Amino acid sequence: MSPTRIHQILQQVGPTAFAGVYDALSAKLAERAGFPLAFVSGYSVAATFLGEPDLGILTQTEMIDHARRICTSVRIPVIVDADTGYGNPLNVFRTVRELIAAGAAGCFLEDQVWPKRCGHMRGKRIVERQEYVQKIRAAVEARGERDFFIVARTDALAVQGMDEAVDRVVAAREAGADASFIEAPSSIEDLAIIGRRAPAPNVANMIEGGRTPVLPRDELARLGFHLILYPLAGLFSADRSLGATYAKLRRDGTTAGAEDQLMSFEEFNSLIGVEEKYRLAERFGAG
Repeated sequence: MSPTRIHQILQQVGPTAFAGVYDALSAKLAERAGFPLAFVSGYSVAATFLGEPDLGILTQTEMIDHARRICTSVRIPVIVDADTGYGNPLNVFRTVRELIAAGAAGCFLEDQVWPKRCGHMRGKRIVERQEYVQKIRAAVEARGERDFFIVARTDALAVQGMDEAVDRVVAAREAGADASFIEAPSSIEDLAIIGRRAPAPNVANMIEGGRTPVLPRDELARLGFHLILYPLAGLFSADRSLGATYAKLRRDGTTAGAEDQLMSFEEFNSLIGVEEKYRLAERFGAG
């Protein structure tokens, strides 16, 4: 199998910090900022699409439909959170095929019992190791020779400890996964152990206010991490800004005086490609 686009980024760039996105607009902003790839989390889609927490409420079809709109809005590769694959290995097989058809460049696949919950929340449960490995095997077979990067994520650290977490990602990698992701280490010492023992490349999940210490890219690279994900920074930032703007409008009855906190009409139209659409319309006599 030829290297995927994600493998090529790692080869060309080395350890890479990248952003989580949650809709087509946030994906366009991530692309404009220069990120070489992006990630769509179930947490962010459940929150923005449903207004619900990441507790297994979002369905497979909702996630794939949402991912399709995001993937087709940008040119950079997008990795999509596939949660547990939404069922048994047959569901995983279908999920991977559907994500590839939607334009995704890869997925995260985890070992929680469905309905799952955010990896930084309490009360997680995991399936037996062999059941998880079979799901990875199904994902790998569904992928075949296509350009699709499979990240094996385990939540076993919080449930059964470090040794089981490492054993799970080792088994998943032997089954054909492309990267290792041990979720929610709670200390720099845990991060260092993962970097030493889990097969590279490794994912570090940087959630502000979550269980894992948020460290700079270079320090995480020294600890043995290669894909350094900030899945919720954009969402948290956008919601703080939106809340402040709405509060001012409700309080003052105007946005006057807050112009420096708003994207201009011209800049926003540039982001969504208004002029390109005008030119396209003119080519077909519809300008």
